[in-house]
Amino acid sequence: ELQFGNPLRMRPPVTRTVFSFLHGVSWRSWTNVAARFSSHSPPYAYRVARMIIAVDGPAASGKGTIARSLAAHFGLPHLDTGLLYRAVGVATERAGGDPDVEADALKACRFNDALLAEPALKSEKAAGLASRVSVHPKVRAALLKRQRDFAAKPGGAVLDGRDIGTVIVPDADAKLFVTASPEVRAQRRQFEDYSRDYPAILADILSRDERDSGRADAPMRRAEDADLLDTSDLTIGAAVQRAIALVEARIRP
Repeated sequence: ELQFGNPLRMRPPVTRTVFSFLHGVSWRSWTNVAARFSSHSPPYAYRVARMIIAVDGPAASGKGTIARSLAAHFGLPHLDTGLLYRAVGVATERAGGDPDVEADALKACRFNDALLAEPALKSEKAAGLASRVSVHPKVRAALLKRQRDFAAKPGGAVLDGRDIGTVIVPDADAKLFVTASPEVRAQRRQFEDYSRDYPAILADILSRDERDSGRADAPMRRAEDADLLDTSDLTIGAAVQRAIALVEARIRP
């Protein structure tokens, strides 16, 4: 089975083909397959009238893949809140502003929704810009209502980010904090782009972790009532299975 924790253990020709199929837009295809890996009840078995699932964690931990899989399994809409910050970062730069200046980033919060569909937001550059603009309290406040409105959808939703379970929806029905070692997360990022240098990727991840967890406003941290899911040594299937089991344990009557 595809190794989630350390894809580099597989033979490069096979791994690259399979793993590239599961990345980017193709990651969405994974949500249709995820239920096959579950030995638990079929989708909706423990579905409540309204259910909000919060998924938090650092970059490359697998939280996005897990959140999309949970959304597909439980039939809920999904929001990658990191895209909102990526959009602000990219919009700030395109406007000639400085992502490290709060006033510039705040102006960019009025970005056109069409930006959310642009491939540019999937780049590592956009991820870095997102981490820089997300430290600004006024930027976070500007995007707060947008995220809470999504969570308030009839039937509920799945949201993933850095502060979902602690700030955005602290009353979520189920909370997961997905993590993995910095070394494994750096390997995953390098696997997506072999042209990048591993030491540089690792340094960038450590820098982003420090920035995300050290900011004064809404730092990345595990909520007290969040279940911990370490994907360092898990395959994608095993990680999704575990996530589904943790959520179902929280919502069972």
